[in-house]
Amino acid sequence: MSYKPLFSRALGLAPERLHFAAHSHHLWPDASFDGQVRAWVEANHFADRKWDLIFGEVVPEAQKHVAAELGLPDPETVVFAPNTHDFLIRLFSGFEHRPIRILTTDGEFHAFRRQAERWEEAGEAVVTRVPLEPFETFDDRFVAAATGGEYDAIVVSQVFFKTGQEIGCLEALADLADPAGPWVIVDGYHGFMATPTDLSAVADRIFYVTGGYKYAMTGEGAGLLHAPHGYCERPVVTGWFAEFGNLMGPPEGVQYRGDAGRFWGATFDATPLYRFNGVRRMLEEQGLDTASISAHAHGLQTRFQAALDGGEVGRLSEATVINPVVGNGHRARFMALKHPDAQAWRARLLEANVVTDVRDETIRFGFGLYQDPEDVERLISVCDRLF
Repeated sequence: MSYKPLFSRALGLAPERLHFAAHSHHLWPDASFDGQVRAWVEANHFADRKWDLIFGEVVPEAQKHVAAELGLPDPETVVFAPNTHDFLIRLFSGFEHRPIRILTTDGEFHAFRRQAERWEEAGEAVVTRVPLEPFETFDDRFVAAATGGEYDAIVVSQVFFKTGQEIGCLEALADLADPAGPWVIVDGYHGFMATPTDLSAVADRIFYVTGGYKYAMTGEGAGLLHAPHGYCERPVVTGWFAEFGNLMGPPEGVQYRGDAGRFWGATFDATPLYRFNGVRRMLEEQGLDTASISAHAHGLQTRFQAALDGGEVGRLSEATVINPVVGNGHRARFMALKHPDAQAWRARLLEANVVTDVRDETIRFGFGLYQDPEDVERLISVCDRLF
């Protein structure tokens, strides 16, 4: 089945392009355009009263969508910011001692990777990194490291951005979490709305940070955080929006909201939340959820995997598929192929108007709702011709 009509505006701007980078810059559905326009209209219609509308309707709707997606018991554990880096800064400011002791991996996304390295340079943090490889033993090795060390924070991706591999030890890590430390912080950037995610069993003990740029089909500016009650109740880096609502704290001191609003920053652009709400309404109207979208993508990936196995894509079949399509279980929405020529392959594909992306020696092909089987056949044909 083709869902391309839902993306008519984006696809119409470059009708000959094959966009297989849904994991990198997901195309936006028409519903997001409608949300963008609605944000402009309501901001000017309500003018000085627009914040009443945003915090009275727009934010609560977005919180409910996130809670439903993640199986969160309480939508008020969700808060928004322009990006996930903002949340990392606020979260880690909650540790008033230095250096902060951090356990993480050697495969985290740059938002945390770069910041952690700079904290190390400045003497602000001591960071222990567990290698991803061999991935077959990663869960056991990571949990053993977390159990055996005294850490303030444990930071790990739900799905690793280079390889598409998914961890399976969230509950074991949540069992180690404590308001006094360690705090468990899960980067869900390649998991949120990419693979069905149920945090109901661990929501009271882990932080979950992600954004709408990719699989939520929302674009930039829609970073979100699930913050469990009782953890990091008074972040040192704090914006003035965190002092609106049900406040807690010393009567004469700086007070904070009692819910996830304690992580609010300052004045922000609410347009991304309008886009997010518009996309979520569209999915509901179409009877689509993350499971059904993943199944659609899985079917496309299965065909591409068969082409790789069958030598239908030229030298691309020489690559090592890091996350091959096996069975029908949960998986990343992209396939990661490792080969020394990955950079050159990506460049040649781009010259042929086929968009992928590359990380070091790994070329990634992303699959999404705006592609159909005909697109995959065109991709296979182009690869066979080029390589």
